[in-house]
Amino acid sequence: MPIDTIYALAALAAALIALVIYHLAVVAPALRAARALVNTEGTLGAEQATLKRVTQQVSELEALARTDLSRVGFVRYDAFEDTGSELSYALALLNRSGDGVVISSIYSRTDTRTYGKAVRAFKPSVNASDEELRAIELARSSTA
Repeated sequence: MPIDTIYALAALAAALIALVIYHLAVVAPALRAARALVNTEGTLGAEQATLKRVTQQVSELEALARTDLSRVGFVRYDAFEDTGSELSYALALLNRSGDGVVISSIYSRTDTRTYGKAVRAFKPSVNASDEELRAIELARSSTA
């Protein structure tokens, strides 16, 4: 084999070795970094979808919480002097905005009467007894 061919093959082998070293040192790490970025973007898409779903669920729960009856006030009392044991009561069932009802039951020896009144913003829609007002105030101060 002529010496020129041997030199050409040696130069080709050296160039191939240099190319392999360059690939291992520069190209392969860059490809790994690019692959990681592509995987991260795919993961971000899934995380964004999860975040959107959780945000929607929180919004639904907040809407439900605005209408729940989480504030309760209960007052027992004697409506008449000839009855004891505090069998009459006023019960306020309100949401966080103070909307709901106050229910009163007045017990006497001969009968029991029950009344209901709407409440808006912690104010009864019609005149209320002292006990009903106290039940509304207890509901207002209860933890929501």
